[in-house]
Amino acid sequence: MIGFIKGKVHALGADHILLDHNGIGFRINFYSTQKLKVDDEVIIYTYQYVREDEISLFGFLSLKEYELFTKLITVKGLGPKIASGILARASVDDILEAIATNDVDFIKRLPGIGAKTASQIILDLKGKLVDEIRDFEDPKIADVKEALKALGYKNSEFNNIIKTVYKKELSVDEMIKQALILLAKK
Repeated sequence: MIGFIKGKVHALGADHILLDHNGIGFRINFYSTQKLKVDDEVIIYTYQYVREDEISLFGFLSLKEYELFTKLITVKGLGPKIASGILARASVDDILEAIATNDVDFIKRLPGIGAKTASQIILDLKGKLVDEIRDFEDPKIADVKEALKALGYKNSEFNNIIKTVYKKELSVDEMIKQALILLAKK
């Protein structure tokens, strides 16, 4: 599978780009074409979609978008084209916030999503998805979680506390100390 392609944007379509990588043109389904210009040097993170009658590449400008896309396509009735359209219309953080807060109305406003699918997205992805994407964004969070698990704490005990103590400028040790102080007060 192709993880990413670094190259120059050769052409832009409504829902795809042609990316020139050393003289080879990759056609990548890409729904945020307004973010790019012809001749831009970019890294596009890719997901290879294989079906009996189709092999396609779907592209994203960040690993965070890619990770959310791979979670969205696990939802029943949500294919890669709709998932890509969702990411073109809303930021990853807005989508994660809507899922975390059960904001069905926000999700229903996204292209190709009805009330039933919006509810299914929240049901399937709430909780675990938000934590996984944030862990992926900053590995320090995953380290803090592993340390607290090793000390015998459960996810349900410390998930909200980690959100409270998380600051990018703090070291893992400092976040663990602050989390333990808050856990001791419970």
